[in-house]
Amino acid sequence: MPATEHSQELTAALEAARGAADVIRGFYQRNVKIEVKADKTPVTEADVRAEETIRELLLQRFPTYGFYGEETGKSDMNAESVWLVDPIDGTKSFVRECPFFSTQIALMRAGRFVLGVSSAPAYDELAWAERGGGAYLNGKQISVGKVATLDGAIVSSGNLKTLAASPAWERFGGLLGRINRIRGYGDFVHYHLLARGALDVVIESDVNILDIAALTVIVEEAGGRFTDLSGAPVDLATTTVLATNGPLHPSILETIRFGG
Repeated sequence: MPATEHSQELTAALEAARGAADVIRGFYQRNVKIEVKADKTPVTEADVRAEETIRELLLQRFPTYGFYGEETGKSDMNAESVWLVDPIDGTKSFVRECPFFSTQIALMRAGRFVLGVSSAPAYDELAWAERGGGAYLNGKQISVGKVATLDGAIVSSGNLKTLAASPAWERFGGLLGRINRIRGYGDFVHYHLLARGALDVVIESDVNILDIAALTVIVEEAGGRFTDLSGAPVDLATTTVLATNGPLHPSILETIRFGG
């Protein structure tokens, strides 16, 4: 999408993502100090500084908007428009010098995710989408694939601890026997691949909304479908994901029947 067609919000989100990428590159592979938060997840100076960079820019441009950040917390969550930000989704990968990490920026308006930016500095990938405007990766419009049968589908999975402890685990195993190929790319990677048609299904069961809000918009604007594993729409409380190219969604839901 040409820059002249970007909304002011998308322009700001892309600028914030690029600013965060500069911060993150300055720390990556530099043996950064790691601290452990109360929820037992790691955090580094890179996480904090990247989020501060994003927050400062977005709230300067849109001072009446709310903000929900992984590191700096929530403010004005009752505002009509709220930014959702994970400065480094995949901090565990970041500190182990694995490139499977990204910056996620989403905008929620009236309870609906309307904008998403997914920036992966180590991959040099920048994906974005706005409702009604299509999805883009590094400036090129992208779309999901057209595979319509399970025997032709490529499935990627990640964060499956909750699924593995549920009755749906056996059904998930049965699903794997019916598909073309199973992979476990994880994090932003399999969503970017799904949105550009390189795989067909993503299944996860232990996620935070900050990990997926932006990707929800990108996948759907690329022509795909994005729900939780019961088929419910994504919202702030969502912790599981079924993201597909669309045609495969009903058969995956029927096969797994997560929660039942």
